[in-house]
Amino acid sequence: MARHASPLQSLLVDDRLDADVYPNEPMARHTTLRIGGPARFYVRAGSVSALSAVVSLCTREGIPWTVVGRGSNLLVADEGFSGVVISLGRDFRSIQVDEDDCSIVAGGGALLSAVVQETFRRNWQGLEFAVGTPGTVGGAVAMNAGTREEWMSSAVRSVTVMDAEGHLGKLPGSAIAWGYRTSGISGVVVECELQAHQCDPFYIRGKMEAALARRQQSQPLGQMCCGSVFKNPEGASAAQLIEGLGLKGVACGDAQVSDKHANFIVNNGAATAADMASLMRDIQQKVREAHGIELAPEVRFLGF
Repeated sequence: MARHASPLQSLLVDDRLDADVYPNEPMARHTTLRIGGPARFYVRAGSVSALSAVVSLCTREGIPWTVVGRGSNLLVADEGFSGVVISLGRDFRSIQVDEDDCSIVAGGGALLSAVVQETFRRNWQGLEFAVGTPGTVGGAVAMNAGTREEWMSSAVRSVTVMDAEGHLGKLPGSAIAWGYRTSGISGVVVECELQAHQCDPFYIRGKMEAALARRQQSQPLGQMCCGSVFKNPEGASAAQLIEGLGLKGVACGDAQVSDKHANFIVNNGAATAADMASLMRDIQQKVREAHGIELAPEVRFLGF
């Protein structure tokens, strides 16, 4: 084995590597859509050194790799992904709170929901818009997740990023090119410092309860989906454009436009990635023909 193993295989079977390694891991287990074929290797890195070793080796060897969080905005091809999928394990899930400074340092693999609850318990304002948002801190920062009015960028003080060579660098939030559902961050978000502010607890509770109520009323939270499928075009709502064309409930196989929110596509049980992609293309074509608007996907594609 040792004589014929590739450098990647040799690294991944090394007992000194602080990581859990799963060959041919079905990605349907790691996405909220419950769709996706196998990754060549699924690696849960437990430390910075393990992450650096895997990332840098993949880069040197020309092996495709990507980092995923909770898979809440990810569509993986039915054929899977021929490279390495990395998730952030143990050391990337810590949450450290500075009471005096009203700030939180969270690992890229920490759940965003846990960070939101930390701020809520302390009557801190700044992240209540993210209540109910699935995913990790790293994923939320990388895509500048948020609502139509508020985004992660408003709370980010600094971000620690690992580049493709496995080196760490710290960026102040003000130096990052934030945009709508984009951050311009190149690399893996391994840690983020978030700034909050003391506030009236009744105001915070009211805002969070209202946000949760809106989500529960308008989104198919109990179904397998990946959140908003398309970005809102400038000056318009993707959901309104889709609904206005009578596309709610339209299906391709077991993939269906949600009856509750037209910018959500749900998996009714046996949907494939091909079903999802076909339905998305059909929606884009109809919106383009009717309005001359090209809907841009918000969901990430892997393995296509």
